[in-house]
Amino acid sequence: MSQDQAQDRTFTAAMVQMRTGLLPEPSLAQATRLIREAAAKGADYVQTPEVSNMMQLNRKALFEHLQSEEDDASLKAYRALAAELKIHIHVGSLALRFSPEKAVNRSFLIGPEGQVLASYDKIHMFDIELPDGESYRESANYQPGETAVISDLPWGRVGLTICYDVRFPALYRALAESGASFITVPSAFTRKTGEAHWHILLRARAIETGCFIFAAAQAGTHENKRETYGHSLIIDPWGDILAEGDVEPGIIMAKIDPAKVEIARRAIPSLQHGRRFGVSDPKAGPDHLHLVRGSA
Repeated sequence: MSQDQAQDRTFTAAMVQMRTGLLPEPSLAQATRLIREAAAKGADYVQTPEVSNMMQLNRKALFEHLQSEEDDASLKAYRALAAELKIHIHVGSLALRFSPEKAVNRSFLIGPEGQVLASYDKIHMFDIELPDGESYRESANYQPGETAVISDLPWGRVGLTICYDVRFPALYRALAESGASFITVPSAFTRKTGEAHWHILLRARAIETGCFIFAAAQAGTHENKRETYGHSLIIDPWGDILAEGDVEPGIIMAKIDPAKVEIARRAIPSLQHGRRFGVSDPKAGPDHLHLVRGSA
């Protein structure tokens, strides 16, 4: 290997934009076709959106089709596909059985030998009521995660997050401070919240952390009538958008140069400038108002 080859740490990232259906089998077929297309075009790392296996709003139907991680056919198929194509496949998340009463929203980073390198359970539950009457209560069906996850890729460290996590910047700073050069945000943003906040939030997380942001998204009107925003994004550490999807299933790709991480962080070294601080006249409040539970 020449010196130039040894120093070349660039790679090609692809985001698979999907319109997941009610059942795992057709959703897997859709994702497989798009992953193969991305690999044929030279992708080294391919990410799918949140809940790549099924989008079920009806609790009874959801639990009828849930499988455990050990038994899930979609996960087995993605592992086999990664090994066949010799690429990293990041399954943005799968809805899996956690207990008789709860599912889990779990992301999987799969290596080119088909091995699971890391998994992450979505920490922040999407429990909202929008002004137009649209409402979601993810915590009714899903068990939240409790641990931030970081893993190694050949090109640098990657921090795993999912969708609604993006509204909690402390998680992203913690991942960056733990060495992440890339942070993943596979998502199923609603059209309304996406139009208002998607680009702003993701660009802000990139700028604050000096990380690349990889965000594969669900897009369009699904079988369950839920409407998602699409606009999958690849963003560099300066906050510039390198690639963006529209509102149809497909792939977006970009060449990633990890050297840009250090360039951005040298220009604005905010990760080094963080300082601990107290709050004058703090008010008592529920745990969720504190960055770290149990902290003063």
